[in-house]
Formats: sequence, C-alpha cells, structure tokens
Amino acid sequence: MNDGYSFGDSAIAFLVAFIAAGLFTIAFKLIYQAATPYNERNLIRDGNVAAAITLGAALLGYILPLASALEHTVSLLEFAIWALLAGFIQIVTFTIVRLAVMRDFSDRIVRGELAAAIYMASISLGVGLLNAACMSS
Repeated sequence: MNDGYSFGDSAIAFLVAFIAAGLFTIAFKLIYQAATPYNERNLIRDGNVAAAITLGAALLGYILPLASALEHTVSLLEFAIWALLAGFIQIVTFTIVRLAVMRDFSDRIVRGELAAAIYMASISLGVGLLNAACMSS
C-alpha cells in the first residue's frame, strides 16, 4: 500500500495546491471587479441580485478551469500559467460581451436586470467549461 508517498507529503501537496488556487481566485476576483465599469461590492451590498449572479458565475467560470488545471498539471509553474490564461479568457469574454454584444450590459446590471445577468452567467460558465475541457487534452 506504500507507493513512496506518505500522507504528510500528500497533505503538503494538497495545502500548496489549495492555497495557490485560493490566491489565484482572489486575484481573479479583484482583477475582474476592476475590469467591470460598475462596483459589484456596493451593488451586492445593496441587494442587487443581477450583480451577484454575474460575479458568482464569473468566479465559477474561472474556478472550473482552475480545478482542471490542478488535476492535469505537474508543477506549480504550469498551474500558474493555466490559471493566468483562464482569468484572461474570462475577462476578455466579459469585455467582448459588454462592448460588442450587449452594449447596455453595465446599465442593465446596475438596474438589477436578471435577464442580462443570467445571459452573462451562462456565457461565463460555458466559457469556463470549454476552457477546463481544453486544459485536459
């Protein structure tokens, strides 16, 4: 049953991976919020469900490929590169939708329009799933 690794080695590897993924997620959230023209924090505090849906889906759309990268990479550096790429793809996708597809997106989120939020959430999650699948090939 001993394949050369102890529980201690596995626990340390788990902690390193979990902490790295957590730090990348926090960094993504901060960068994503800086890239949006509205203030998610204030909108969510004020009960804006549309802002919460959009931000939550962007985070999940980022975490999906992060989980795939954790499963398929062999080094922290390789994981970091995939994490940066996943974040870049999510932010570019948001920007394209906001500037080219739904030009009034920001105003609609500020007004709390759920249709716009669900549309963006679907795109964020879809891109995240595709991104995760591509990392496994």
